[in-house]
Amino acid sequence: MTWLITGGAGYIGAHVVQAMTRAGDRVVVYDDGSAGVPERIPSDVPMVTGSTLDRAALDRVIAEHGVTGVVHLAARKQVGESVERPLYYYRENLGGLGTLLEAVAAAGVRRFLFSSSAAVYGLPDVPLVTEDTPCLPMSPYGETKLAGEWLVRAAGRAHGISTACLRYLNVAGAATPELADTGVFNIVPLVFDRLTRGEAPQIFGDDYPTPDGTCIRDYIHVEDLADAHLAVARRLSDPSVSGDLTVNIGRGEGVSVREFIDLILDVTGHTGVAPVVIPRRPGDPARVVASCDLIRKELGWSATRDAREMVDSAWQGWLLHHPEARRG
Repeated sequence: MTWLITGGAGYIGAHVVQAMTRAGDRVVVYDDGSAGVPERIPSDVPMVTGSTLDRAALDRVIAEHGVTGVVHLAARKQVGESVERPLYYYRENLGGLGTLLEAVAAAGVRRFLFSSSAAVYGLPDVPLVTEDTPCLPMSPYGETKLAGEWLVRAAGRAHGISTACLRYLNVAGAATPELADTGVFNIVPLVFDRLTRGEAPQIFGDDYPTPDGTCIRDYIHVEDLADAHLAVARRLSDPSVSGDLTVNIGRGEGVSVREFIDLILDVTGHTGVAPVVIPRRPGDPARVVASCDLIRKELGWSATRDAREMVDSAWQGWLLHHPEARRG
């Protein structure tokens, strides 16, 4: 198999590239350079700069590299931005996916893994989110992921493509400091950033119906997520397998925002800092924890790394890119 990994120079994408190349797969990275870091990609892995909206470029890279499977991670993913720029998100996420699938179908590629999101569920009012939980996304970003799943499955049925959709939650950690998340959008780098600037971490609301009043989330180490992508890719590589697989990726364990921030403060040596509670953000559900029974049953996969490993590895990456944080 030769896998085309779109968005492969991104934070998650680079970890998927690492997992697949270490497993012996041939990999080609396709990235538009808007958020990816080329230095994350090993020198012996081909990297092509291009947009998923560019059909000619996609046709060319698939043909030139003999691509036989695709892992599609490239997407715009900021929920708030998607509310402000829905047309942009639909064009990039859904239009880009459609163009990519056209190229895949025309080239006779028969394996397609779509990196989706638990944002498809919206505000689930259940203890554990299963793959059968109704999908009611609350943002244009979540809508593009759900519509993307529909499109992937429809194209799979029409063109004989075996497909998989992976719905995952909150990602943290790093396999190596060099592969760490350099964006300041998710809870771990957000807290790191505030600590580095001498500011207290923020908690968005502490009046939720949870034990400590803060939201409960399911956090997964990015290496576990990459391993899950590899496991699903292996399933798709099996010629006896066809049809679609849709699975949640998580740990199946909830950690409150306050608990997670306390852990970050402990790992970074900032235990004397008290988080500041500010008003809730619109649309934040009280609890989102995934049931991972299906992927365990189908593939024998489960996460192996805990929250402290996520934070510790992420902190080492933050220090590499922000040496001034050591003064804290």
